[in-house]
Formats: sequence, structure tokens, C-alpha cells
Amino acid sequence: MDRAALLAVAVAFFLSFFGTAMARRLAVMTGYLAHPTSDRLHKQSTPLLGGVGIVLGIVLPSLLALALAAVWYANGVPSYVSPQIGLHLGGIVHRTPLALGILAGGLGMHVMGLVDDKKGLGAIFKLALQFLICGLVVWLCDVRLLQLLGRPASIILTTFWLVAVTNSFNFLDNMDGLSAGVAAICTAALLVAAVTSGQIFVGAWLCLLLGSCLGFLLHNFPPAKIFMGDAGSLVIGYFLAVLSVLTTYYHGPPDSHLWINGALTPLVALAVPLYDTISVIALRLAERRNPMIGDTRHFSHRLLRRGMSTRKAVLTIYLATTATAIGATILPHVDEARAILIFGQALAVVLMIALLESTGAKDKA
Repeated sequence: MDRAALLAVAVAFFLSFFGTAMARRLAVMTGYLAHPTSDRLHKQSTPLLGGVGIVLGIVLPSLLALALAAVWYANGVPSYVSPQIGLHLGGIVHRTPLALGILAGGLGMHVMGLVDDKKGLGAIFKLALQFLICGLVVWLCDVRLLQLLGRPASIILTTFWLVAVTNSFNFLDNMDGLSAGVAAICTAALLVAAVTSGQIFVGAWLCLLLGSCLGFLLHNFPPAKIFMGDAGSLVIGYFLAVLSVLTTYYHGPPDSHLWINGALTPLVALAVPLYDTISVIALRLAERRNPMIGDTRHFSHRLLRRGMSTRKAVLTIYLATTATAIGATILPHVDEARAILIFGQALAVVLMIALLESTGAKDKA
């Protein structure tokens, strides 16, 4: 299965890489460009449509895998395919409706992003569509967290979680290479959790998401040749959110309080993007401004104003995300004392960011 995981990452990487290259040419030909604005750092018009490459890397292999699973389940596994794969075909076929529903939600986010990148949908309308898509996926596909709270509470909390994480990566797409790189790190952390718990279905999707982010990142790392736009950032945020819910982090007895470690694992893994979103929204609300309208108050922008180059700022945030992500991979497998240390580490990283974001009048933008 290690070879299958590497193959999934490689396939998604190449589809995303070459798909992004073709999307770049298409964006230039059709005028699908991001023009300089007050809340963006780029000084020249840059091709959009990078999200197309990301979606290709996730959706095409997913549909192919589901189709092959259905054929092989009905007619038998070919001799050149590992017998281990045959053991999971029944489970894959059983979960195909779930997979198609989740993919439909991702495509819905992608189409919404394409329209918003070109014409602008308006912050409130776009947020309402996000709640609609996420709510339908949670309700119809039974993608739910904290089910012990009961179905209504679980549906509401999960919907808000999906929307929050989706927007976190949309907000994080404010600097070359930032959203895709942070998403790759967070995806790798969730992949470790999925692999250690033997989750083939979720692990395969995480491999595709990881490969897609890395393939796009080669075009987007500073200085970026193309942007992912909302058509990409909403998609990677959405899939990370959904897969963070589907991943099982705890396998012990239900009466053990250690399930809390598992429940908090995705929160720790995604601590940096979530904190950036919460802090920026708080700043905008404090200034009585629309929290969904972009500005230059993000952590990344603060680092630039302190003299860092774009690359150094991006790498700094990568390192901060890695620090919390590493702790998240360990969290489900430790006792209370070690869990407290991991929480302390994540808190220290967030407080470090808060100190770097503390500002005087000269930093206001």
C-alpha cells in the first residue's frame, strides 16, 4: 500500500502541475487575470485559473478509482493488481455514493470560485453558498464530527467547521505560495493520522490532495506565475475540512477521556490558518468593517512590514504550521501529560504569532 500511496501522490502531482500550466495559458488567452488591488501584493496582472489544476489532480483520479473499483468488484481483480486492493473493493463500492457527494461539493466550491474570480459574487452571497454546499454535504453524506452530541448538534457544528476551514484557506491565499504550502503541510499531518489508523479510503484522498497542492505550488511559489484564486483556495480548504472530519483519530474504548485528544487533533493541525482567520476577522470587526472584505492585516503582511521578503515570510509560516502539525500527528497516541505538552507547544506557536501581529499605529493598513 506504500507504493499505492506514492502512486496516488505522483498522479495528482503531475495532473496538477501540467493542468496548471495549461490553465495558465488559457487564462492569458481569455484575459482571466488577477489585477493589482489595494489588498494584494502583486504589482502586475497575473493569470488566475490555477484552481483548475488542483481540481484535476483531485477529481480525475478519484472518479477513475471509483470506476475501476466498481468494475473490479463486479468482474474480479486483474492479475497485475495487488491482491490487497481486492480486500478493500467492497468498502470502496459501499462508500461510492459518499465519495460522489463529497466530490460534487468540491466541484460546487470550484464553480463558485470561478464565477467569483471573474465577476465577484459579493461576500454575503458567497458565504451563504458555502453554508448551503457544506450543509448539504454534511446532511446527505453523513459527514459529521462529535456525533455523541446528537444528530442536530453534530450537523450544525460540522457545517460551521467546514465553512470555517474552507474560508481559512481562502483568507490565507494572500501571498505567493502561502495557501497551497500550508495546505500541503496540514494534509501531510492528517495523512499520518489516517495511515496510522489504517484508513485506506481517507488516506487515498489525502494523497491526492497532497500531490495536487505540491504540483500547483511549483507554479505558485514566490514569485508566482499563476494564482489559484477562489476556485482553488475554496477547494483545498473544503477538502481539508471534509477529510479532517472523516479521519478517525481515536480507536480506544468509548468511555475513555482520551477521545478528547483525537477530537482536538485537527484543531491543532490547522491551528495556524484558523488563528490567522480569527485574528483578521476580529481586527476588522473591531474597526467596524466587513470581515469578509480583504485587506493587508494578515500574519503574512505583518512579517513583510517587519522587513522580511515574501519568500522568508512564507517559509516562516510554513515552519509555524509544521510545528503544530507535528504535534497533531502525535496527539491521538499519547497520555494526558504528553497531550498537555503538545497543547502547550501549539499555544506557544499561536502566541508567538500574536506577538508578531501586535501592532502600533504604524502597522495599520
